This record gives sequence, structure tokens and C-alpha cells, in this order.
Amino acid sequence: MKGRYPSVIETTSRHPLVRIKDSGRIFETDAHGRGLLSHPRLNKGTAFSEQERKALGLTGLLPPAVISPQSQADRIYEQYQRQPNDEAKQVYLTALQNRNETLFYRVVTEHVEEMLPIIYTPTIALAIQHFSHEFRTPQGIYLSIDKPDDIEVSFRNSGFTKDDIDIVVVSDGERILGIGDWGVGGINITIGKKTVYSVAAGIYPRRILPVVLDVGTNNKQLLEDPLYLGNRHERVTGEAYDRFVEMFVSAVERIYPGVLLHWEDFGGQNARRLLEKYKNRLCTFNDDMQGTGAITLAAVLSSVKASGVPLQEQKIVIFGAGTAGIGIADQIRQAMERSGMSAADAAARFWCIDRYGLVVQGAEGVTEVQKPYARRPEEVEGWQGRGGKEGISLVEVIRRVQPTMLIGASTVSGAFTEEAVREMAKGTKMPVIMPLSNPTEKSEAKPDDLLNWTDGKALIVTGSPFGDVEYNGKTYKIGQANNALVYPGIGLGTVAVKASRVTDNMLTAAAEAVASKITHNKPEDPLLPGVHELRSLSRHVAIAVGQAAVKEGMAPGGLQAQDVERAVDKAVWQAEYPEIHPLG
Repeated sequence: MKGRYPSVIETTSRHPLVRIKDSGRIFETDAHGRGLLSHPRLNKGTAFSEQERKALGLTGLLPPAVISPQSQADRIYEQYQRQPNDEAKQVYLTALQNRNETLFYRVVTEHVEEMLPIIYTPTIALAIQHFSHEFRTPQGIYLSIDKPDDIEVSFRNSGFTKDDIDIVVVSDGERILGIGDWGVGGINITIGKKTVYSVAAGIYPRRILPVVLDVGTNNKQLLEDPLYLGNRHERVTGEAYDRFVEMFVSAVERIYPGVLLHWEDFGGQNARRLLEKYKNRLCTFNDDMQGTGAITLAAVLSSVKASGVPLQEQKIVIFGAGTAGIGIADQIRQAMERSGMSAADAAARFWCIDRYGLVVQGAEGVTEVQKPYARRPEEVEGWQGRGGKEGISLVEVIRRVQPTMLIGASTVSGAFTEEAVREMAKGTKMPVIMPLSNPTEKSEAKPDDLLNWTDGKALIVTGSPFGDVEYNGKTYKIGQANNALVYPGIGLGTVAVKASRVTDNMLTAAAEAVASKITHNKPEDPLLPGVHELRSLSRHVAIAVGQAAVKEGMAPGGLQAQDVERAVDKAVWQAEYPEIHPLG
């Protein structure tokens, strides 16, 4: 990284200039009194010492007792537990983040397994949908296609310089999770990603910049909502959209050279196209494609060990051949090729299904990215549905192919029907079934149904969190293919070694690092680590990614593989209060 902490944070008139010494553990500020208490990065609340209270004009502004950070965290958790539902918990934690950033990260890190579904998927979907109605405190950068000349000044107004930012997370809000187009509310998914980067990998939150590109929305509900805070027109597309994105990328390159640009929740027409356009120009990464692909590859590698069926012999059906689905296929196919298979032979192990049915060469709607996986027409001659309006169905594909693995990335709730699953169980001893769509209500199947329909044989990974399942006297722990298990480590490893690009080998290293943490001794064991292991897992992934970057020559000259672990540890921030002194 360019430096572990920002040396200067420029703030508004409400929050005076804050200088941070190089150690990152001592702040000097001319903020005092209530102004200091209103600054989320400086505020310690009741943990301010007696000396700090006297020096910083806080005498009489706080209750007299000086409380330890742990006692503060315990009180916050007690208040959190009293919130009536998940959405209220999310609002409560956001309010905490906006008033005391360090305490927020401490509490979430201590309770990560419980709170990750609140600050991230699935509850973040509600925060995005209700963004305009629940808006309180602005975070991140809002860039409008109606005012493209404001891009650079918007970045400058953030106060962050070229040495202050390591990661820019950007979304245009078109394909948010499984809920679609939510316009300017997409800022919340970038804020959520930033939070997970810090909680999971310890990346200093002030070194991550969330951005939304407001190009309009095709969501009629938003356009008709008088409280909607975004541009009130349909999405701009085509050349105008591309010019705006190019202006954004160029501004990032000029103002924050060397950052990792993280693309998030772009629509299928743009996600891959933008990644392909910019991946060789700057250090960039699309989590929906590459992060989803990497965590799914990790689950695949774990299932290969559990089932005993080699990767090269897997027959994989992917239901949902969009951005995420094809991204998953690409990651697995590349792993097959690295094992010695030809590109053609590896692609032939996939059967991809979209809204037109099985993807077949020359059929309606086949996209460029689907073409490597399209089946030849003569292969499917005589299959039920061939040439029909609905195309060849999932059940027909399973019946004909007898796949070993079924992956869902469709957001079609209940798509993995009892008929389809029972048909799959006939053809393989240990069917691997991954309903990966989220949020939870979009999942293609529920784990308890999958176990019942396969007589307990299924090896299951889900995209949303599901509880343990009791079946036939055993407790099955369900692994979740949560991108949070992999992308924070990819980000940490990339910035720790100052990698110039994110490569396929770095992504494969991340997947293998996750899979290496799993020992599947019994059918009821999970295929992926739990989120309670997030911090140590992210470090493990970061080291593997950093070493892969060094090996490929993507890190600066002179850095050796044995230096990566130290570089990663040096880059990690702990949610601990700094000393605060008056400026001058």
C-alpha cells in the first residue's frame, strides 16, 4: 500500500482538519468539544480518558465514568439485540457507524457470524430498496451522468489524495443482488462491500472509497416515488453511458493511481464488457463475476475431494447463464485447463441454461460469453423442448446428461424442483447441488428439501445463509458460498503487494486457499468455511493471492514470495481507539 493511513483527512466545516501521524495510532486535531464528538472517526464516546477530556474540551459533555472499549461493545450488543427485526438492526448499526466508526468495527468483528447477514447480504437488500426513505447521513461519492464535468471535483471534495485510497468500489445499481435495478440506492451495496473489506480483512476503512454511478433507473417504482434521491429518468445506455464510465475510470487513474477498482452489481450487458475493456489497463476486479467464480470454484474443489469424482470428470449443469453463471463456468473451466484439459474438452463439461432453455448454438438469445458453452444442435437432436418456445428444460437436461453437479445462479426461487433433484440423484452417488442465488427468497432450493429428495446424499452449498438441517438423526451444516469468504482476501493481497493487475492465477490461488481449509470427513460436514473464520481465512487468502501476484511478476520488483506474509500483516488495521491530542 502507499501508506497505512491517510496523513491528512480534509473535512467539511462541521468537521475541522484532522491530521494523522504516520504511525496511525496518534491523531492530532483542532476539533474539540461537541464538534469532536460528532466526528465518527475521532469519537470515542465514554472511552475518552480524563486527560483527553480536559485537553479536547469534553469536560462536562460526557457522563463522568470512563468506560473501557469492551464495556462499550457489550452495551452496544445489548442494544442491538433489543432491535425488533433485521432491518431495524441494520439501521441501528449504520447509525453506530456514522457516530463511532471504531466501535462499530469492533462490535461487528466480535459478532461477525451474527452480524454479517445484517450489514451485508441478505439484509442489505432491504437497505438498498429503502435507501431514499431511510436516508440519513451521506457516505461515499455520488456521480451523475447528467453532470459528468463534476466527476473530478466530486473526488476532490472527498478530501482524499492519491496516497489515501487503496480500493474504489463502484456500482451503477442496475443489477443489485437478486433484486434488480435500484438506481442511486446502489451506493449501499458499495458501502456494504467496504464494510466487509474492513471487517473480514482488516483493510483500513478510510482507504476504501464507495462510489455510485447514477445513470438513471428503469425501475418505475423509483421514478414515481416523490422521495427518490437519484436522477429521475430512464437509464442512459450506449455511447453516452460508455463516455461517462470512461470519464470515471480516467478520473480514478489520475487522482488515485494504482488503486484496485472493484466493479459491483453492473447489469449483464455491461459487467463483462467493462471488465474486458479495462482489465489490462489498470488493477481491476468484478466481484459478481470473478469473486462469485472464485468462491464457487472453492466449493467445487471441496466437493471434488468429498465425492471422489475428479474435476476433469465432472458434468456440470449451470442454471442461470448470465453474468454470475458464466463467470462461475469460466473459473471452473480455467481450473480444468490448468489440470491439463484442452479448452474445448473443458467447455464440453458444461451445460448452461438461460431463460430460453439449454444454450444451443444458433438459438435465440445466445450471447458472446455463452458461445463457448453452447451445445451443438446435433447433440440435442430429439431432446424434449428442442425448437420449442421454452427451449430444453432443466429436467430434460438432467435426464439426458446425468450431471454430477448442479449450480444455480438464476434468482428463480424454487427452480430446483423435486422432479429435477430426484432425477439427478438417480444418476450420481453424491450429487453436488449449489443453489447460489440470493437473497434467501431467491434461492433455487432449500437445503432440507435437497436432503430429503436425495435421501441425504446431496453435497450442498448455498448462496444465502441457511441454518443446520436435521436429517435421519444427523445434523448437516450447510456451507455458504458467500463472496465475503474470498473477495476481502483478494483485495488485501492485491493492495498489500501493490499488484498492478488481478489475474486469473491470483483468483485460482484464492479459491484453492479457501478449499484448503476444509476437511470433509463426514457427509454432514460443510464444504466451505464458516463466516466465524472470516478474519483468519481472509489473511490466508491474501497471502496466497499476494504470492501468486509475485510469481506472475505483477508486484513491484524486489518483492519476494517470502516477503508477502509480512506485507499482508503490515496492511491490516485493528479496530482500536487511537490517542487523540490537540493540534499544535
